[in-house]
Amino acid sequence: MNVNDLRLKKLHELNEELLLLLKVQFSLRMQHATQQLVNTKQIKKNRKDIARVKTVISQKNNYEQ
Repeated sequence: MNVNDLRLKKLHELNEELLLLLKVQFSLRMQHATQQLVNTKQIKKNRKDIARVKTVISQKNNYEQ
């Protein structure tokens, strides 16, 4: 996920993206807990993507005020 692409999105699109990433994170955690997850790097990548989206949302909120 590219930060520049995220900055071009609207705030409601970012919130939808965040919701999707949180659902994926839950799914990955469940797969990891049941030992069905083969590539555990996905968890770390997903966490970083969530952080990127939250950062851009925060920046947009601060810019609007």
